[in-house]
Amino acid sequence: MKITFDTQTIEINSSGNEYLATLNEKTVSVKILRTENNRMDLLIDGKRVTAYVSSDGAKRWVTINGQTLMLTKISGAKRGVRHDHAGGLIAPMPGQVRSVAVSVGDVVKKSQTLLTMEAMKMEIRIQALKDGKVKAVHVTQGQTVEREQILIEMED
Repeated sequence: MKITFDTQTIEINSSGNEYLATLNEKTVSVKILRTENNRMDLLIDGKRVTAYVSSDGAKRWVTINGQTLMLTKISGAKRGVRHDHAGGLIAPMPGQVRSVAVSVGDVVKKSQTLLTMEAMKMEIRIQALKDGKVKAVHVTQGQTVEREQILIEMED
């Protein structure tokens, strides 16, 4: 995925459970340690950082150490194909959570439906991409969610 801030472009690629961000031929490793509401605890090249994120469509505002950057997504993967994000399952589009079928600590199997959403009069089933254990559930039945919001976090 490519995003821009000011006039610079950052390329972000996932590599296992971490992301590699490249800017001006410099690459840094970014691991998401924890997400809660709009707060993310990150490990950037081994240094722990807290970021606060808000979004409006393709734009993201990220605040780190009192400095806010506006990021704009300029390209992306095929939408709706995968719903994973650093061990978490994300909303493929804005919608409403209709049901949550799992709780923290539940052991799940690949393809098991974890929750259902309604978006644009369609029912969307968010399913486990592999066998694992539910680490966190970030949504409740009836909650409205934004596109790419983390819904459930999984662990092996």
